Amino acid sequence: MTIATEHVPAKSRSERTRSFNVADFPQVNGREEEWRFTPVKQLSQLLSDEESGAELSVTRELPTGVDVSQISLDEARELGVPSPEDLPAVIAANRASSVTRYDIGEGVELESPAFITTEGASNENPVHNHTVVTVGAHASATIVIKHTGHAQLSELLSVIVGPGARVKLVTLQLWDDEAVHLGQHDAVVGKDAQFTHIAITLGGKIVRLNSNVSYDGPGGEAQMLGLYFADAGQHLEHRTYVDHNTPNATSDVLYKGALQGKDARSVWIGDVLIRPEANGIDTYELNRNLVLTEGARADSVPNLEIETGEIEGAGHASSTGRFDEEHLFYLMSRGIDEKTARRLVVRGFFNEVIQKIDIEQIEEVLTEQIEEELSRSVL
Repeated sequence: MTIATEHVPAKSRSERTRSFNVADFPQVNGREEEWRFTPVKQLSQLLSDEESGAELSVTRELPTGVDVSQISLDEARELGVPSPEDLPAVIAANRASSVTRYDIGEGVELESPAFITTEGASNENPVHNHTVVTVGAHASATIVIKHTGHAQLSELLSVIVGPGARVKLVTLQLWDDEAVHLGQHDAVVGKDAQFTHIAITLGGKIVRLNSNVSYDGPGGEAQMLGLYFADAGQHLEHRTYVDHNTPNATSDVLYKGALQGKDARSVWIGDVLIRPEANGIDTYELNRNLVLTEGARADSVPNLEIETGEIEGAGHASSTGRFDEEHLFYLMSRGIDEKTARRLVVRGFFNEVIQKIDIEQIEEVLTEQIEEELSRSVL
């Protein structure tokens, strides 16, 4: 396939290219607005449209009510999955050997979460993966996708949420230190449906996730939660995009991150587009970053594009800072030493997101992982 060489920057978020055709995307050079924070020079294999043949091993713990099948890209498109939005996502769509579909039928209520664990064994060749999750009308499901091991992964994850359905999707990036992961996660939220997307990123050398939500009818509710902890040399980048393209929908975005060590880097870009037809919507996005040591850097850029005045509410906020000295003083005044007090502040900082996950197994994993991160801290 031939990759396009000419590219006109989009003036609006709605104008950004979406296509299943690799030739519609230019080669990435790092000067593009959507790539300027990303270490592009370290991603050459994942940005090259070539056959690989490498795969991840997959382990599944699926409750009754989840059907698994392998389908073609054409069949995935017939299901209504959104088109890829950047070069690695479109390469993943076209180079994946097949599309893995997880289907929860109409009215099915899963009694327990579906756990899907993928593990990489080598960074030598890139892995291209496309997964589709379809949830029927008035169904209820919680799906947990866990990434482990070491790999170079380009991933396209598509979620179709039927009318009145309730879906919680958790993605855990617990990679080994040298893993590289570029992902696009798309969700289409049906009429009066509820969708929660949770991105937890603690491992990997470079992780860049684009998490996008659009609506397929009025009354949809979307919540996007994120938690990340970057150590020395890690680049953890999260981009969220809520496309309010129907009336009377809501969205709530909350991402929190901590950073420690030399050249620890986090990036959060939050885009919300409110189209002219999106009357009566309500949206808010918030990003908070806690910088624990010198040499770490956090970039936080919320963007809000409003094309109609008939809305219930729209807002955003972000902050990057160090410890709350008042909290430290309060704890130390009660006999707690400074190092322990600082660790308690970090735990409390993340607790708001952890409590919203509401999956006991995941909360336990996160608590252990954060404790491990803090044990390596120079606080």
